[in-house]
Amino acid sequence: MDLNGHSAIVTGGGSGIGEATAKMLAGKGMKVAIWDMNLDGAQRVANEIGGEAIQVDVSDAGEAEGAMEKTSVSVGVPRVLINCAGIGPARTIVSRNGDPMPLDDFAKVIKVNLIGTFNCMRLSAAAMSKADPLDGGERGVIINTASVAAFEGQIGQAAYSASKGGVVGLMMPAMRELGRHGIRVLTIAPGYIETPLLAQVPPDFQENLKSSQIFPRTRFGQPEEYGQLCIAICENQMLNGDTIRLDAGTRMPPK
Repeated sequence: MDLNGHSAIVTGGGSGIGEATAKMLAGKGMKVAIWDMNLDGAQRVANEIGGEAIQVDVSDAGEAEGAMEKTSVSVGVPRVLINCAGIGPARTIVSRNGDPMPLDDFAKVIKVNLIGTFNCMRLSAAAMSKADPLDGGERGVIINTASVAAFEGQIGQAAYSASKGGVVGLMMPAMRELGRHGIRVLTIAPGYIETPLLAQVPPDFQENLKSSQIFPRTRFGQPEEYGQLCIAICENQMLNGDTIRLDAGTRMPPK
């Protein structure tokens, strides 16, 4: 897909990998709608790239439907959806004193990371399916964000790993169904990416995380490297129905 002149939605675009991706898509000539719970962050990015900031809880059907209506008016029908919104609180299934994890804590992560991803996918796919076909019959590209934790979840990541495993599992049936509309669906599974969240980790523990990478082992991934991969996926029509690990060969230890 030639991205220039088309529209995109980036969820979680007010910070981290979403912010970097939104900026890079705009650099390719796209009009970008930034969906984020943090309106201040979304507005800051939107101001920098001439995009549209929309405050939305991606897991809420009504809010997302309203956001899609606003997006269609402000930047146009999306040709690209990048799902970056997500949360990742750590909590063990059984605490040190023997108490079970509150079920609401598990449900919240599933709601945001998995249901939120599907919610934005269903709305974007419906809008894309009604758009005029582009070269080769393509109508759109959907990229969801999983994690290496989908495959090698650590202690304390039961909810997060389950949600991201669901994102990986969602891709195949979605790709098979949406292909008839000219919509491609892929998943990126990042490893350790240098975001403000990772910066809060103590330096000695950061070094331990780096040691689980095969190469490079001296640095974490950069948000822009995630954005680069998104652009490569969008521009290469033969990429479809795959989960791409962006992780420097990381294999996560149990804890």
